[in-house]
Amino acid sequence: MKIFAFAGSNSSTSINKQLVKFVLKSFDEHEINLIDLNDYDMPVFSVDLEKDGFPREAQLFLENIAACDVIICSLAENNRSYSVAFKNVFDWASRINVKVFQDKPMLLMTTSPGGYGGGNVMAEAQKFFPQFGAIIKETFSLPKFYENFDQNNGVISPEHSDTLKERIAGFKKQISA
Repeated sequence: MKIFAFAGSNSSTSINKQLVKFVLKSFDEHEINLIDLNDYDMPVFSVDLEKDGFPREAQLFLENIAACDVIICSLAENNRSYSVAFKNVFDWASRINVKVFQDKPMLLMTTSPGGYGGGNVMAEAQKFFPQFGAIIKETFSLPKFYENFDQNNGVISPEHSDTLKERIAGFKKQISA
């Protein structure tokens, strides 16, 4: 199985990327393509720029999705919504193919330093991603990242660790059926 994974952040110290990397350890028997959004830097989307064609990076993002069987992502929350870095990739890609996620099963996650754990961006993604071809099979939100996550051990809160294990197991069961 081919997994396409990313964090919806361009931060060099992205906590969402740390969460994705930790979760991917549960899928080490699969082929993993973990990207960094910094490698998908392109002009801010506008219809004026679109007239000149699409950036190669947007096409590459879609090619990565086309080549995978499942998607695992964790979205950063900036001001109760997607990060600008992710939104720009998404906007460009959606102009090439409105079904950005191409009907692929998705494990959708969020985390944040606050107690809501990226709940706003999670709600937004759960509402809109299916309209763009995401088949969200499982979700996970980790609040208070710096209290509940350790660089060496991953999710250290027993409650959140158990929930994550359940979600990963549920996701694996659904994608293997």
